[in-house]
Amino acid sequence: MGTPEQSVDGEPAARWSRAVAGLAGSCHPGPVVAVTVLMTALAVTAGQSAPRCALTGAAVLAGQLSVGWCNDAVDARRDTAAGRRGKPVVEGAVGVPTVWTAAFVALALCVPLSLGCGLWAGAVHLTGVAWAWAYDLRLKATLWSWLPYVLGFACLPAFVALGLPGAPVPAWWIVTTGALLGAGAHLGDALPDIRDDLRAGVRGLPHRLGPRGARLLLPVPLVSATAVLVLGPAGPPGTGGLPALALAAVIALAGTVAGRHRERLAFAAAVAVAVVDVALLLSSGTRIS
Repeated sequence: MGTPEQSVDGEPAARWSRAVAGLAGSCHPGPVVAVTVLMTALAVTAGQSAPRCALTGAAVLAGQLSVGWCNDAVDARRDTAAGRRGKPVVEGAVGVPTVWTAAFVALALCVPLSLGCGLWAGAVHLTGVAWAWAYDLRLKATLWSWLPYVLGFACLPAFVALGLPGAPVPAWWIVTTGALLGAGAHLGDALPDIRDDLRAGVRGLPHRLGPRGARLLLPVPLVSATAVLVLGPAGPPGTGGLPALALAAVIALAGTVAGRHRERLAFAAAVAVAVVDVALLLSSGTRIS
């Protein structure tokens, strides 16, 4: 058993460790990692240099961290009232002021990192991050909740394309794909919490649709993204393009039917379609501009 002096000396380190763990949990680590890895991989397949790929990944990571922390700080009171588990702020692992500080630090870092990829690329990425903050601060609870997701996700592949040598104009289909994936991400992200959010007075688009409406609509933008990825680029579809489109449609239909009885199956089907979309997106990286 340690002496009182040892316990006191260890308290700051323990508090620091707890705060770091709380921040890691409150940034929405799943989406942060997924979006950062996807955009970094897209930068690689698009032909960005290794240093530029690293810079692109760092800019996306900073932006996503800022958005995730902002979201948890804004929602802290609502999450506490709903008694949501797995929320570090609700469980007291980290304080709201600390989360706000982390959000603003990440946002400040995002600016030079984004602009380091080029003026136009940086401007587009920062525009997307600004829309995501607008969602957290105000638009989440309105009919326009879908707009930041659509515009924010559309900006991500455009950011990668504009970061290539010569800042080429992004292909229309890659921007459209990003927008459609954003719409799907919005529905998928909101679906598990719709009932709690409704009790808290949130009235975003998924909440107005209700759990059933959101579940039925969820596969539509994701399958549409598959179609754009397969049919959008110039020339005939690749060897696996049409089979991938057919597979996405079958998965979505099966998920919609099975979801009548088990809502989780509909969500799982939507995730599976998103995986197909990601695979197609990365395979199309060399043609994004």
